[in-house]
Amino acid sequence: MFQLRGQLSRTQSILFGIIGGALLIAFWWLLAEWLAVPALDYRAPALDDPSLQHLNRDSLLRADSIQFANAKTVGKIYKILPTPMQVVQAYPKLTEDDKLVAHTFHSVWLNFKGYFWAILLSILLGCAIGFIPLFNGLFSRPIDALRYLPISALTGLFMLWFGLGDGMKVAFLAFGILVYMIPVVVQRIREVEDVHVQTAYTLGASNWQSLRTVFLPSVFSKFMEDLRVLTAISWTYIIIAEILNNTGGLGSLLYWMARRDKTDKVFAVLLLVILIGIIQDRLFVYLDKRLFPHKYYKTKVDGQKEVQLGIAIILGVFALAILIPLFAEGGDWLWQGAGLVSLAAFGMIVMGELKLMKNLQRN
Repeated sequence: MFQLRGQLSRTQSILFGIIGGALLIAFWWLLAEWLAVPALDYRAPALDDPSLQHLNRDSLLRADSIQFANAKTVGKIYKILPTPMQVVQAYPKLTEDDKLVAHTFHSVWLNFKGYFWAILLSILLGCAIGFIPLFNGLFSRPIDALRYLPISALTGLFMLWFGLGDGMKVAFLAFGILVYMIPVVVQRIREVEDVHVQTAYTLGASNWQSLRTVFLPSVFSKFMEDLRVLTAISWTYIIIAEILNNTGGLGSLLYWMARRDKTDKVFAVLLLVILIGIIQDRLFVYLDKRLFPHKYYKTKVDGQKEVQLGIAIILGVFALAILIPLFAEGGDWLWQGAGLVSLAAFGMIVMGELKLMKNLQRN
């Protein structure tokens, strides 16, 4: 357990993970109790009270001081840091009073839309720069330099260009991811081993066939791992964008809760963002395993095609929901059709997963 770069067993990893989480919660609780201030059963004297009209200013201050000194402690005020229990108890209030579910779906949808445009544009531009020497010479260094831009300082420009609606949020998020992803795509293209490319040419493959069978599978198989790294950054940008106009989303909710000193609700929303980020990261891991099984399995396993086809259909419906304006403008029949197709694709994924489980257990 104390060996340099040693590894824990699965049981040890789970056990120590639980213990570590419990220690963090205990430290959080103790710190909240230490920072809490006592709540006193005290009310300042009313200046319009007839019984106090005959008293002068010094007498009023003396009476107020005596009343404050004799006030009883009736509890604690957790203004700086709430306890874990208070954070948990804040979720029902957020759901009922502050429309937490609606704000969550709004932020998640904006996040997915920003990811969609960032992935699409980074692949197109990255492939152009990575494959074509002319574009590489023209744009490689300027795009590398864009990574040093302070993205949060560009919020004013994005508000000027795209207004204060959701379009600004999506554009801001997509640009924040795009400046990192284009150099990554170019780098992944350069990392493709020459032996694979030369083998394809030796077998008589054309440039298009080499691109389709060698370069793109290699780039995409590593691209998913790069997307995982940007999950946390993407949520940072979307929260910043939502704070700017306060028209909806978790960022807007965080802003208003902080303005009202609702620290328990602020921490509840922050923990929710962390949970969504973890789920999104696991989703990328799952997609990586199913879309690029050669990285995890030595041979083809029955059920992979069904899962891949189901995932492709769902991703296609998702892309259409962004690209076709009728989806966003409320075409009910389109939404219903998309829902039915997605449900059928999900059933296909489940059937494929069952086949995969059986075959993996046999092997």
